[in-house]
Amino acid sequence: MWRTFSTGWLWPFMLVAPVATLAEPSRPNVVLFLVDDMGWRDCGAYGSRYYETPQIDRLAREGIKFTDAYAANPLCSPTRASILTGKYPARLGLTSAVGHLPPLPEGAPRYPENTPPGRPITTPESRRYLPPAEYTLAEALRDAGYRTGHFGKWHLGLTEPHWPERQGYDVAWHGKPDPGPPGPNGYFSPYSFKAGTITPGPEGEYIVDRLTDEAIRFIEESHEQSRPFFAAVWQYGVHGPWDHKEEYTKQFADKQDPQGRQGNPVMASMLKSVDESLGRIVAKAGRARAGGEHHRPVHVGQRRQCAQQHPGRPPARRTSSRDTRSGDRSPAIASMPDTCRRRTIIRCGRARGRSTKAASACR
Repeated sequence: MWRTFSTGWLWPFMLVAPVATLAEPSRPNVVLFLVDDMGWRDCGAYGSRYYETPQIDRLAREGIKFTDAYAANPLCSPTRASILTGKYPARLGLTSAVGHLPPLPEGAPRYPENTPPGRPITTPESRRYLPPAEYTLAEALRDAGYRTGHFGKWHLGLTEPHWPERQGYDVAWHGKPDPGPPGPNGYFSPYSFKAGTITPGPEGEYIVDRLTDEAIRFIEESHEQSRPFFAAVWQYGVHGPWDHKEEYTKQFADKQDPQGRQGNPVMASMLKSVDESLGRIVAKAGRARAGGEHHRPVHVGQRRQCAQQHPGRPPARRTSSRDTRSGDRSPAIASMPDTCRRRTIIRCGRARGRSTKAASACR
C-alpha cells in the first residue's frame, strides 16, 4: 500500500534535508545521484510508458518519491550551486549556465551597458563560478569526518581555483569545459576535455559507464578505510551532445508509446545507460551496507527538458531553459534503508486537511 503525505510547503532543498539531519553515532553513507536534462516524466516511476528505467523505478518503490520537487533555477550552474550551498542562485550571483566560461575580470560591471532590442528587462551579468568562500555540503560532511567524492559534470568554474577539489571534495573526477562532454569525441573515449582530472579509457569507452566505475572505486576505497562517504555522482547524461550506444538505440527504434507522448530512441538509449549506472551504484552501496554500514541514495533528475530532443512534453510546456514546469519541476527520489518507510509519496503544494511534514515518513 502506498502512503501519501501532503505538505503545505516546499523545501528549497528537500533532498539535502536528510543529509543535514545525520547525527552521531550513526553516520550513513550518502550518494547524491544527479541526472542532467532528465525531465519530470522521463522514467516509469513518473508515468513514462516509453522509457525503460527499472533501477530508478525500483528506487522509487523502495524509498520516497516526491511528486512536486522543484529546482531553484531552470539552468545547470545555478541549480548545482544551490544544491551545494542551500542558497538561492540570486544570492550567489550565479544565475545562468556559464560555469564553463572564464571568470569575468575583477571589477567588471554587474549590468551590461545596453539591453538588446526586444528584451523587456536588463539582467545582471552572472558570476561564472561558485565562490570559494561559500561553505558547501561537501565541506560540511568532510568536517564531520566523511570522505567526499565528486564524479562527473561540475559546471561551477572553469579555472582550477574553482574546481571541486577546492569546494570540499577529497576526490574529484571531472573535465573542463563541461556543459556536456565536448567534441569531437563527446561521450566516447578518448575524451576531448582540455583540462581536469578525466583520463582517457579504452577506445570507445562510454563516459556514463566510466564515471560509474570511478564512483564505485571511491565507494570501495572508503569501505576499506572504514570511513563514511559522500559521493556526488553527477552524470553527464542525458545532456547534449546526445551520444548514445547504438545497440541500445536499436532496441527503441520501433517502440511505440501507448500514451503517444514520447518516442525518441536516442533519449531512451541514453536514459537506459544512466539507469544502469544508478543500479550499479545502489548495488555497491548496498553491499557496503551489508558489511555494517548504512547508505542514503538520493536520485535527482535535473529538472530540464531539451528542446532539440523533446520539443513537447505534456503536461508541462516549453523547454528546459524556461521558467515553466518543464524547466523547474524535477523527478526526485530519496531512499533511506531502515529509516524511511517504503513506497512513500510526498506531495507538496496546497495541503488538504491536516498538513504532515515529510520528515514524518522517517522513523
